[in-house]
Formats: sequence, C-alpha cells, structure tokens
Amino acid sequence: MNAQAAAAGGTAGPGGAASRAEYCVVACAEEWRGAGEVLASPMGLIPSLGARLARLTFSPDLLLTDGEALLVGPDGEVEGWLPYRRHLDLVAGGRRHVMMGASQIDRYGNQNISCIGDWERPDRQLLGVRGAPANTVNNPVGYWVPRHSRRVFVERVDMVCGVGHDRAAAGGAGRFHRLGRVVSDLGVFDFATPDRSMRLASLHPGVGVEEVREATGFALAVPAEVPYTREPTAEELRLLREVLDPAGLREREVRG
Repeated sequence: MNAQAAAAGGTAGPGGAASRAEYCVVACAEEWRGAGEVLASPMGLIPSLGARLARLTFSPDLLLTDGEALLVGPDGEVEGWLPYRRHLDLVAGGRRHVMMGASQIDRYGNQNISCIGDWERPDRQLLGVRGAPANTVNNPVGYWVPRHSRRVFVERVDMVCGVGHDRAAAGGAGRFHRLGRVVSDLGVFDFATPDRSMRLASLHPGVGVEEVREATGFALAVPAEVPYTREPTAEELRLLREVLDPAGLREREVRG
C-alpha cells in the first residue's frame, strides 16, 4: 500500500484511495464469491455494482439479469432470454442468489420491507412483502443497508418479510435457509454465532466498534478482534471507476 492509500485507509487506484462506497461495493461483491453458475439478483445500486464486479473478477460464471426477461453481461449487452417460467424454476430450485434491502432487520436476520408500526394500523406503508419469504427459504440471501441506524437494526421487526434464522429453525425450513451477510455503510455482519444471531464480521476503514454499537438497536456479538473489510484491489477500483460506474453514482448512496 502506498502512502496516499495508507493515509486514507484504503488501496490507491486510478483516481486515488478507495472510498467508503467502494469498500461497500467490494463487500457486496464478496456475497457472490464461489456462487458458481447461479442467477445473481441484486436489488439497489451498490449490490448491482457488486454483482457485476464479481462477474468481471472472481465469479465469472454468474448470470446477470436486467430484472425483467433478459440475461445480460456486466456492460448490459444481451446474452440470453430468461422467460418468466424459467425464472420461477430458478427461484424454486435455489439457483438464484439474492441481495435485498431492509427497512428493518433484527439480530436473527428477520427482515421487514412491508410497513412500520402495528400491522393492523401501520404508521407507514412500504414496498410490501413481495418475494422476500420465498427468497429466504429457497435461495441464498444477503442484505444491503446504506444507512446503518437504530431505526433499521432493531430488536424486533414490525413485520417479518424475509425469514431469519430463529424463524427458519422453528418452522422446519432450516435445511433450505441460507442467510449470508449483511453489508451496511459501517461494516459487514454475519451470523457465525452459536445461536445464529448477528455478529460484527468487519469494520469499514474509519469506523470504530463503538460507532457500530451505538447505531444498532440490539446487543451485537462483537469478537475480541474485529478486522477491517478487505481492500479493493487496484484492478477492482479501475473496473468500478472506468467501466462499471464512471459517473460515480455509488458515492451518492454512501456517506463518508
């Protein structure tokens, strides 16, 4: 690492040291490392950049979709047709790897994107349950949260859309339940604990453990030593800045 990168806490590439947004993209890309030939279904800009970056680097067998009916390359060039019936086959058969958002998420990974407040009379209506339950009992799933706060990381979600570890086990769906990592603008989290509750797996450079604890509405498992999120390589930074997102839209989504 050169002096410029060391001062900024990240790898230097074309255009300077890695930004917080670029660490987040790489952390999302890692969700598809070793995924093989599956349909990547990222939801949102940062996860989409992550999936495309993974395809261009360490996961070349990933299938990318335009979200409707086409299979596309990282540059958007059409590679094939994905009819709806085939898409449903992939979903039901576990051949899809999803990264969703979360309006609320709890310590066991239960996710809410439907409403805030009491279900019978909610304070705010959101997207609705949509495909979250089927995603979480049929496919590997990760989450992306661009603003880590106690409003999102809550003790108990107001409504369960995506199924967490505790509910999957209680409902007998644990065999097919594959909940991976949660990436936020502060760090990366997993469920590598005895009770499958959320654990701080890595911190993004410039973030401290206490900052994460203060922004989390439940007692988070924190190891004695917390590593930093892996740095983007110079080639990953080049791809992000020159090929995938030359307009720098990623920087608008992540503070810092």
